[in-house]
Amino acid sequence: MKKITFTFLAFCILTMSFGQKTPKAIKVTYQRSYNGKIAENQDPLFLFASKELSLTTTNKILEQKATLPYEQTFIDFNTKTISQWAQLKNKSILNNDTEALGKQKFEFSNETKKILNYTCKKATTSVNSNKIEIWYTNDLGLKGGPSVLGQDLGLVLETIRNGNSVVTASKIEILKTIPSILKIPGVQAVDQLTYKDLLWKSRFVNIPIFNKEQIHFVSDAKSNDSILRFASGTVIVRKVKLPEIKKGSAIFVDVTQQSNGDAYDRTGSVFMIPTDKKISFLDGLKNGVKSLPQYENGNGKKYQGVAATDQYTPLLELMRFFTPFGVKHFNYLQLKDKVWQDSVSYRQDISLLQPKLSNKEVYIGMFIGNYDAGGHKASLNITIHEGEDNNTKADYILPLFNTLNVMEMAGQEYGTMFDNEKGLELTFEVPQGYKNFKLSYTTTGHGGWENGDEFLQKKNTIFIDGKEVFGFTPWRTDCGSYRLSNPASGNFGNGLSSSDLSRSNWCPGTTTNPNLIDLGNLAPGKHTIRVSIPMGKPEGTSSSAWNVSGFLIGER
Repeated sequence: MKKITFTFLAFCILTMSFGQKTPKAIKVTYQRSYNGKIAENQDPLFLFASKELSLTTTNKILEQKATLPYEQTFIDFNTKTISQWAQLKNKSILNNDTEALGKQKFEFSNETKKILNYTCKKATTSVNSNKIEIWYTNDLGLKGGPSVLGQDLGLVLETIRNGNSVVTASKIEILKTIPSILKIPGVQAVDQLTYKDLLWKSRFVNIPIFNKEQIHFVSDAKSNDSILRFASGTVIVRKVKLPEIKKGSAIFVDVTQQSNGDAYDRTGSVFMIPTDKKISFLDGLKNGVKSLPQYENGNGKKYQGVAATDQYTPLLELMRFFTPFGVKHFNYLQLKDKVWQDSVSYRQDISLLQPKLSNKEVYIGMFIGNYDAGGHKASLNITIHEGEDNNTKADYILPLFNTLNVMEMAGQEYGTMFDNEKGLELTFEVPQGYKNFKLSYTTTGHGGWENGDEFLQKKNTIFIDGKEVFGFTPWRTDCGSYRLSNPASGNFGNGLSSSDLSRSNWCPGTTTNPNLIDLGNLAPGKHTIRVSIPMGKPEGTSSSAWNVSGFLIGER
């Protein structure tokens, strides 16, 4: 009897010892929840861990169904190295960080709780002002986790960010062998900044249009095989083939600009030249402004190419921007405690224009008005970011008017048609099958002297079929925020700089945002639109002008 009891006790001790033995490897499945609700249609997060190495990945990655680019994280516990591996569209990249794991700092508490029947301890840290709670266990003798945080503490079974975003282990599997995927890929490593940059750029499509092109005023501006130059070099145009753009994607125009000799604030515009009618703005660029349809409002002037007709579509403006006073070229004009910017970047969301851009070959142009031989240097890119959002979607786009005299340096008339009651008026036709119309309207006032409309508040009123549908006074009061982009800005006796002054919807060194005006359901057929602005009268050789552009948007 004693012999049997001893044998039974020995068996129990051996069994308990075997149960506590560190497994060769484990697989942990995690699930995400937000505000107490499990996230729907989530891609399960997996952790594979051995004594030497951990791998954080997802189910779609393992099944080769993940959308590119995607990342996997390895931790080498012997060398304390975090290895980030990413698969891009055309290659894979790797970054090794031997310091980050050791720099993680935690506050430890005496709190414990059970997760999947394992006793977990609590550690707390802060990342970019986010409070992160880490619940980890040492019961299995292995380390790892759903992120890089806390992996060296033990096996992380739950992380809680700001009390509402939770990643929790839902299953732990003991593996008899170390899986073959638990191995850092043999890829040449790059530094961390290069890794992050390549990964970021692979998440969207970048279409370069212009790269540091000079936009200046010279008599012998010459075109080449790819870039057309007009109006003495103040207008550059390039034909671009755009890819198919999924509806719901975000589309941006990016411009980077520097002075190359011009010290003044200038009007700039990025535009598309519609070629759907018999006459296009390209004809005016090639053959002169007189070849464009002319708008008259009874004041004796003729305004070339500003309004839509049956045979002509005006420029479709993608972005209105304004150069600052001499950024970069005049940075030698030092002021105490001022560190001038090296360049100015402008970025505009043009997602509404997806129907006009997707899978199209289009002429994209840029204009900076100036009379300087050095002028400006500018780069232009269009970026496409796939995804869905809840913003207004356009199915139909009709450019209506654009009074910005892009061919200013080739004789195109300034936008002074607002000097009488008629202002700018034209007829357009609405096709069948569309509803929820909107008008995208961009406006800026000009006339750079004391009583010029650049510095006066003037109401803009939009009429559809004789009825006022929108009225507002465009005005910017934040221009002083951009002083560091304006080294050549004039300074006044009262302590202000010219670039500080409030203006009619623009500041030196900024973009001007369009207004999206609800028009409701316009009946199919012809309609009239009129833009009215109480423009100031000329004084001597100085006069005011208003640059307004607008296009109609409709939904199916």
